[in-house]
Order: sequence, then structure tokens, then C-alpha cells
Amino acid sequence: MKYLFKPFLYTVFLSAILFGCSATSGVLSTPIENIDTSPLKEAELTESEKNTWSHLDLVKDTIPGMSVDKAYSEIVKNKKGKTVIVAVIDSGTDIDHEDLDDVLWTNKNEVPNNGKDDDNNGYIDDIHGWNFLGDGYDEQLEYVRILAAGDKNTPRYAEAEALYTSEYQKYVGYKTQYEQISQQVNAADEILTKHFGKSDYNKKEVTAIKTEDEKLGQAVQVAQFIYSNNMKSLADAKKEFKNGLESINDRLNANLNKELKGRTTGDNPNDLNDKVGYGNNNPRPSKKTESHGTHVTGIIAAERNNNKGMNGVANNVQIMAIRAVPNGDEYDKDIALAIRYAADNGAKVINGSFGKSFSPNSQWVRDAIKYAADKDVLFVHAAGNDSEDIDIASNFPNDAVGTGPEISDNVVTVGSLTSTYGSSMVSSFSNFGKVNVDVFAPGSDIYSTMPENEYEMNSGTSMASPNVAGVAALIRSQYPSLTASQVKKVLMDSGLPIKAKVTIGENKDVKSLNEISTSGRIVNAYNALIIASRMAN
Repeated sequence: MKYLFKPFLYTVFLSAILFGCSATSGVLSTPIENIDTSPLKEAELTESEKNTWSHLDLVKDTIPGMSVDKAYSEIVKNKKGKTVIVAVIDSGTDIDHEDLDDVLWTNKNEVPNNGKDDDNNGYIDDIHGWNFLGDGYDEQLEYVRILAAGDKNTPRYAEAEALYTSEYQKYVGYKTQYEQISQQVNAADEILTKHFGKSDYNKKEVTAIKTEDEKLGQAVQVAQFIYSNNMKSLADAKKEFKNGLESINDRLNANLNKELKGRTTGDNPNDLNDKVGYGNNNPRPSKKTESHGTHVTGIIAAERNNNKGMNGVANNVQIMAIRAVPNGDEYDKDIALAIRYAADNGAKVINGSFGKSFSPNSQWVRDAIKYAADKDVLFVHAAGNDSEDIDIASNFPNDAVGTGPEISDNVVTVGSLTSTYGSSMVSSFSNFGKVNVDVFAPGSDIYSTMPENEYEMNSGTSMASPNVAGVAALIRSQYPSLTASQVKKVLMDSGLPIKAKVTIGENKDVKSLNEISTSGRIVNAYNALIIASRMAN
């Protein structure tokens, strides 16, 4: 699962152009009867609130964060608890990042760089994790792999074919439209920069322009339209369109390319037991733009209170970095083996900010999830960014076939929230499902680590999932006697029960959280620690 790519609807001039995861006693901090009377936040978020909103408190800040700051100030305080290993199965993770290099898992049973499998776990020199992709990066989507294999008897082949035709045409259209609007924005920026004699002009200055010059007037219209779509400047718009074009080209040239041969590890991805130990021991990104795993990792574990960047949710974790998610759809084999690797090497929480709609060997992954459950490992998974009801739409990995019985009680599937309390609280992109989505947590505009000591905001259920994984790790650290199943129950039972109606999906259907998730709640770290303390006692 990549960062969210979301087409926009823009109208410029007269033409319509489509754009486009210690015991404490007392009562819960936010009683159930008071939650739905919380006031709506009218003021725009400050810069600090934007960067930390997922840690803030609904009652105190009128922002639907997870009350992480409150949990630390009133419950955790200076108590470190037990160190918990959290496996991040994702793209590469920048383990040299200034905010992550002190929170890494180290395999003490392995001698670094001696070319031997000292601990006999099947992986040579796996010091901080494993890279199941080897030197690979670009990959096809799973349904494209099905078509490329050419076996029309494969289950869902016809569905894959129809989807491919639709998606290819759609992205060709997106590319044309993005290029057109990008040209207009670039031209407008050039005209306005020349007019002001500077490139850092602002909205107030643009609005004040009165002119009879046609080109300047058009540039003003473009700028005003950009401002009306919640962008601060044309420079920001140019960056966003550039990133959008890169995503579109990735989709066309790699993900939807039937001729692409992306796998470099020399194993048979359709044979779970072929070439044990394939890949290599370097879980870092293959390039700077491979940033998803680094962003996810920071949300969970960025070193707290070190005067750098941002704070992770958990304060005493070691990150096991597992690179298994390419620029495209992950292979079921890689994910199944990654889960088993994490469980075998001491992880107590696994974050899975990935997913896809086709999974030829989905049983391999479910078997691995059950294997992890048997080893008392909690698996936290992003619900996906398709604005769909995943009780109906196919979504993998999952802990059940459809809406059937769960194979184990160690999976928490997470939908995404925005920072705006009220009817638009559920992120417009977030998947949902009364059966297959368990909880909701902050996932829109989350500030976190990026490769090469940088930081940035990104959105997706990919960001909501590690927020919950961080809370799970905090619970397991403070109350290590609790099992994975008990931690899941704590997360489900301690969240804030929002009864107000929210809009979901592309059609903006109006539902309650009870109708679109199992718990009907948004995750709350403060309440979770209180419930965990009672359960542990």
C-alpha cells in the first residue's frame, strides 16, 4: 500500500479539468455520556497542533487524537516498562535516521557481517531485520501479475482483465489532466513571480491585485483557485502536482506494466518453500523516495523528547525492520514469511501498512497470522484507502474468508480519522466495514520521519495503523502480562464511543461508527492504559 494518491476536482478558467494506516485506578477521562457533546473546533489548527494532532485529546483540544500526551503526563510519567519488539513489515526503513537509530532491534545471536547464519534462523547476518525484496523495487499490481501469467482459468481472471482495462484508461486520463493543470500552475507562478519581483508572494498580495492585463488576471484566477483548495501557495501546488505525476507514471510504467519483471531474488514466488533465506540483510530504502516504511516506523517509535523531529507513540520499543513491500503489490510469499520471521525472532507487535484486492495465495498469509497468534503476537493492519466497505469488497490480508469466522484473535484492522471532530471525522479515503474494520485512529496529515533525517506529513490508513500499533506496544510495555488477544480487547473496549453520524465513501453516505466498524470507537491511549491496568490486576 503506497501513500494515498487522491485525484482532485479542479476547474480552471472556463475548462473543467479532472484531477485526478504501573497500575492506575480511576474512571475514564472522557465519560461516554459526554463525548458527543464535545464542541467542534472552529479555529484553524496551529502549526504545532498540525504536527502533533494524533497525540492530542478530544476533550481538552477538541481534536480527535489518541490522548497520547495525556497518557504520558498522567499515567506513564517516567515509567519505561518492558522493552517491546515491534516488527514493521513495509518498504525499506531508514535505520540510520536521527530519530530512529536508537530504537532499533538488534539480533544479538547473530555475528555481524561474517557471512554465516549464526543463530540458524535461516537468514544470514540479519542484524536489524531482513529484506525479502533483495535489490527489487518496482512491481506489478497483483491482478496485473495474474494477467501476465496468461492462465485464463485462474480465479478472478475476468475480473482482473476488466479492472486492468478500466484502471489503465483512467490513469492515462489522469496523466493528461495533471500535465495540463501543471502547465497552467507553472505559468501562473512565473507571471506572479515576475509581477511581484519575488517568489514568496502570499495570498493577501495576490488577492489585492487589480489589473486589466489578461495574462496577469488569469494567473490571479489560478492562484485563487489553488488557495480555495487548501493549498498555501503555488509552490506547494507545483510540488503536489509533481508528486502526483510521479505516482501516475509509476502506476502506468510499473504497476500496470504487463511486461515488467521486477523480482530479483531468484526464488519462485509461487512456492512458499523455494530458496529459504532469499533476499538480503539490508532493510534500508533502495532510494530516497522509498519512504513509506520510514514514515510508518516514526509514527510508532521515533525517539521521544530528544529535541528532534517528532515523538513516536511508544517509549520503549525496538523496531525490527522488514522490507517486504515493493513499489507495487506485495507478494503473498514475502508477507507470509515476513510475519513468521517477526514471530520467530521476538516481535510482540507487527504493523502491516499494506494491502491489495487480489491475493492468489491468501491462505499462506492467514496461516502465518495464525502462527503469530500461537506465539502471542498482535498483528495491526491498515484497512485500505479505497473508500470501500471491505465487508463486501475484497481486501487482503485478512483474518477471515469474507465475513466468516476469524482464524485467530490477534488481528486489529484500522480505519483512518481526520483532525476535524464532527461529521467529516472519518478520512474520505478510508475503507470501512462493520465486520472487517475494528477501530478508527488518526491517519490524515500525520507528521513523521522521512529518509535522510527529514520529516513530512502523509495520509492513509497506512498512518492510522502504526498509531494503533504504537498504542499496542505501549500497553504491552507497561502491562507485559497481557496477551495479544487481551491487548486487542483493550484497544477495542477503551476507545471513545462516538455516536455522532459521519460521512463515508465516495457517495458521502451518513453512518455511525457502530455501523462501519466492529467497536464503533476511536482509539484512545489514555483510556487503554486504564483498562489494561484493570485487566492486568
